Amino acid sequence: MSSPAAPPRVPEGGARPWFRELRATAALGWPLVLTTLAQMAITVTDVIFIGRLGAQSLAAAALATNLFTLVMLFSLGLLTAVSPMIARELGKSRFALREVRRTVRQGLWSATVVFIPCALLLWNGEAFLRAIGEPAELSRLAGDYLRVFMWGLLPFLGYLVLRSFISALERPQWALVAAVVAILVNILGNWLLVFGNLGFPRLEMVGSGIAGVIANVILFATLAIVVVRDRRFRRYRLFGFFWKADWPRFVALWRLGLPIAALSTFEISIFNAAAFMMGWIGEAELAAHAVAIQLAGIAFMIPVGLSQAVTVRVGRAFGAGDRAGVARAGWIGIGLGLGAMVVTAFLMTVMPVTLVSVFLDIHDPANAPVVELAVTFLAFAALFQLADGGQVLGTAALRGLHDTRVPMIYAVVGYWCVGLPLCVGLAFGAGLRGSGIWAGLVAGLVTVALLMMARWTRRERIGLVRFSPKTVA
Repeated sequence: MSSPAAPPRVPEGGARPWFRELRATAALGWPLVLTTLAQMAITVTDVIFIGRLGAQSLAAAALATNLFTLVMLFSLGLLTAVSPMIARELGKSRFALREVRRTVRQGLWSATVVFIPCALLLWNGEAFLRAIGEPAELSRLAGDYLRVFMWGLLPFLGYLVLRSFISALERPQWALVAAVVAILVNILGNWLLVFGNLGFPRLEMVGSGIAGVIANVILFATLAIVVVRDRRFRRYRLFGFFWKADWPRFVALWRLGLPIAALSTFEISIFNAAAFMMGWIGEAELAAHAVAIQLAGIAFMIPVGLSQAVTVRVGRAFGAGDRAGVARAGWIGIGLGLGAMVVTAFLMTVMPVTLVSVFLDIHDPANAPVVELAVTFLAFAALFQLADGGQVLGTAALRGLHDTRVPMIYAVVGYWCVGLPLCVGLAFGAGLRGSGIWAGLVAGLVTVALLMMARWTRRERIGLVRFSPKTVA
């Protein structure tokens, strides 16, 4: 049985609480940033190896990755609810063992349930891509890759649930260890199976998919072993009574998580739509978009990692009834994330060719059109760095307050009512082609960022934070 809730925090003024919050957020955030970058590195590694097969394979990988990312981020959004639910319970009482175990268990149940429709879509990825007008050969290559790579989704989702658990306990380092091991396995697997080194068969894109599945199994298995064996985690007995139904907690998780999943889907779907539209324009544009979006995605992992820390810190303060703590946790995380995005924007501006060379042989004349387009697209990516960081961190702070429905509506407005129409109008109506698509993406991200930050700023006025007068003013 859980212990009584913690008493309200006493007032504490001056700069000291802000410095303490900065240290706590940084200590929790840097392993999560590195973990998120490491997870991203698995996909990036696949793209790097596949890119060496040629522009056609790279374009097909872009289509496959975009479709996989769409279903993965929907599932991730749903399971993201695990983190604020645990954080709030631990904010109320640090001895909430049973409540935490119930949430983790239903998170793993939810991962299994959501995997089934996602797997059905990915298995039929080729048919889906051909139905939306993508070239037949690119769709075939992408479909072959997806029918293999899709089996890594379930262990990856299980890993996300366990990562949310250890992050809410502010012990995220083991997630980083698991991710690093998985990267090394993925690199070795790609080297052996894509090109057929050391006597292994040359499987090209399919080989990269197999390597990705193995890497995701390693992710989950490593973290599962840790939570069973580590003394700080095993007292929660996460896998005890695993088959026992807990429908109230299951429903609560989906009620909180579905709006997050929808928000993630609205966000990634506009980027997927952009990739599909690039495919309609031409193979060179699609390959260049794949490179630019991978680089933008790598930069995006910094605020994504920090956003997990922001949700945990805000959620703990919210559960403890600490109004000032909520404000500090939110603003510190947002400030750290925006500072990092200034750096990534600077790098994209001053060294675009160097960044593109990671994915393409810039000295090969056949790649010259792709390289030129990728450099152009990176200029747009540099423009939206601050907006991209602002929207994800503002969303994370609101998520810590269990506010997910209105942010979902903001995503619809920004991405689908502003961004997508501009992508279509500028690319095809105004004849700007790929540059028009990227300009529309910038506009959509800026809109969502402004809406999220405005809601966070007005959180008390609109009743998101309601504590008794005895709590900190």
